Amino acid sequence: MTRFIVIRIMQSIVALIGIMVLVFFLVRASGDPVDLIRSPNMSEEQVQQIYIQLGLDKSYPEQLWVYVRGIFRGDLGTSLMKVDPVSDMIGAALPNTLKLGIPSFIIGMSGAFILGVLAATRRDSLFDNGVKFLAILGQALPGFWVGIMAILIFYSNLNWVPAPGLGMSLAHYILPVGTMIFFMLPGMMRLVRSTMLDVLDSEYIKLARIKGLPERTVIWKHALRNALISPLTVLGMLFAGIVSGAIITEQIFNWPGMGRLALEATIGRDFPVVQGIVLVVAIMVLGMNLLIDITYAYVDPQIRYQRA
Repeated sequence: MTRFIVIRIMQSIVALIGIMVLVFFLVRASGDPVDLIRSPNMSEEQVQQIYIQLGLDKSYPEQLWVYVRGIFRGDLGTSLMKVDPVSDMIGAALPNTLKLGIPSFIIGMSGAFILGVLAATRRDSLFDNGVKFLAILGQALPGFWVGIMAILIFYSNLNWVPAPGLGMSLAHYILPVGTMIFFMLPGMMRLVRSTMLDVLDSEYIKLARIKGLPERTVIWKHALRNALISPLTVLGMLFAGIVSGAIITEQIFNWPGMGRLALEATIGRDFPVVQGIVLVVAIMVLGMNLLIDITYAYVDPQIRYQRA
């Protein structure tokens, strides 16, 4: 087991280095940020001075070396547009995204597992058909449209919630958290239901019932544990959606988080900010995937023995 964890950590480090290098070149392929700053009245000397001030007069290998060296020093660079430390900008935006993402993830995944299991145990019932309809509806409707309609109905027409934006009251979180839950819940709910149906038809579940075990023990202890492998894999990808999905949600609800910061930095060709955001998100996703891989071993003993 220790050997497996060490190997996965090394793989994560290699993947992180690859992501850093790839993003470094991709953001520079998006265009020259000086084109957004320069004015027609500037002379060539003034334009060249801007390149020097931004550190863009150096070659790509030199810029990459400065970027990597800064990371090892804990320095993510300085924003080209706002001239603020990138670490400070991310430090201000990340907590706001987590305020939306963490409750959305917990509520959405808890609801998906509970509804998926209950639907599987009540196959073809009215409840099961309702869950399937909810899952199809959630996957068919565009997330941005759901967010806009939520604002139109619950804020503009009914005035049940305050104006979109970051606030201290719980009411400010209802619509954006609900929209993010709408992103994550349907797909996971369908996956849990389908994997539970496969497990419930297996021979060892039939044997457990023949032995007279309580139905609650059969469902929640034996069946669910063996149905967790596929949902756990998707769980890691959905965790990444906390930030990627937040781009749409934060823009619609005027929420100053990582998603909105990433969108503004990409449009403004603010290379250091984009690189810093991708690095932070990559660390979060790789760490989550490592945690899920370790969880596999405790969910399925066969995996533990094979990878030890």
